Amino acid sequence: MSNSGFASRWAWADIDLGAVRNNVTALIAANPSQQLWAVVKANAYGHGAVEVANAALQAGAAGLCVALADEALALRAAGITAPVLVMSEQPASQYTAMIESDVIATLYNQTSIEQYANAAATAKRTALVHLKIDTGMHRVGVGVDGALKAATLIASQPSLQLDGVYTHLATADDAAHLGAALQLRRFAEVVDQLREAGIAPRHVHVANSAAAVRRLGSELHTTMVRGGIALYGIASDAASDSFGEPTSVGLQPVLSLKARVSHVQWLDAGEAVSYGLRRPLSKRTCIATLPLGYADGVTRGLWNSGYVLIGGKRRPFAGVITMDQVMVDCGDDTISIGDEAVLIGQQGQEAISANDWAALLGTIGYEVVCGVSARVPRNYLQ
Repeated sequence: MSNSGFASRWAWADIDLGAVRNNVTALIAANPSQQLWAVVKANAYGHGAVEVANAALQAGAAGLCVALADEALALRAAGITAPVLVMSEQPASQYTAMIESDVIATLYNQTSIEQYANAAATAKRTALVHLKIDTGMHRVGVGVDGALKAATLIASQPSLQLDGVYTHLATADDAAHLGAALQLRRFAEVVDQLREAGIAPRHVHVANSAAAVRRLGSELHTTMVRGGIALYGIASDAASDSFGEPTSVGLQPVLSLKARVSHVQWLDAGEAVSYGLRRPLSKRTCIATLPLGYADGVTRGLWNSGYVLIGGKRRPFAGVITMDQVMVDCGDDTISIGDEAVLIGQQGQEAISANDWAALLGTIGYEVVCGVSARVPRNYLQ
């Protein structure tokens, strides 16, 4: 793992763990009556799960959320003992390892509930589970009509403890959309049904990052929020670069993607660069090569509209992005091998965000940072 951007290659990602701690503090301050659980799935959205998890816990996060059992078990193997919630059902072959590692399961199908209970009984353990309710996103979860039956089934199992009940909001980042209000109303009705039946889980939660920033669901007396993309200082809505409204909670971007210039050449007017020779130069131009490409997460679709920062200036890509290298149009400026280039992050007064890329690509910042591949060394800044 690189500590300088030079040790293994001239391309690396700086991960600012101080920014992680700042973002945890900011989200807790915005939701003072609730616990913050840090979402570190997908290798912490490409930032490094173990490092981000430790920083988040140091800053006051009460627990962690992941997507896969293997992600939870990797955190345990790294010595992390905080509560870890796996946010969807997993193959039955994972149940024993999850139970023995004190991982919290999400369950919602009858067969899964029964099999998980049997696995816990065999292991002679009482396993914590959260029940996920599908209130309208229609991805996973038990429907609102079946929620009471599923909760009752979990509560009836001696080897299971219903530790939480939750849902996921499909439109929390769109303040004009009525979907979130409808989902919250449906979820509130389910929680009321459970309480009337004498089922009162310790945790009730609805808020993802956008909902946490907008404080959605707090009227339901929820106990925790799930901080995902906000933990990394990236707005959930790339189109407006916001969380659905102008409210700011003081988030800071965590990841910067950088490289060193590995080659410099001057090309005459009429010459073109990279595969296809698609954009002939209009004048004699300095072309700088950076040693990273689409295999590193610099998406090929950026070539005709994206740019990088070199010498504090925005420089457009000169041609098609290749697997391992990109070429940059530096105009009349003199560039030297070893000069630093910033693809995501700040240099001087200029900055490029993950959502800047996302807006050009028609996607979201989540996909951009998750796409920074494992072969890019991460340099952790404390």
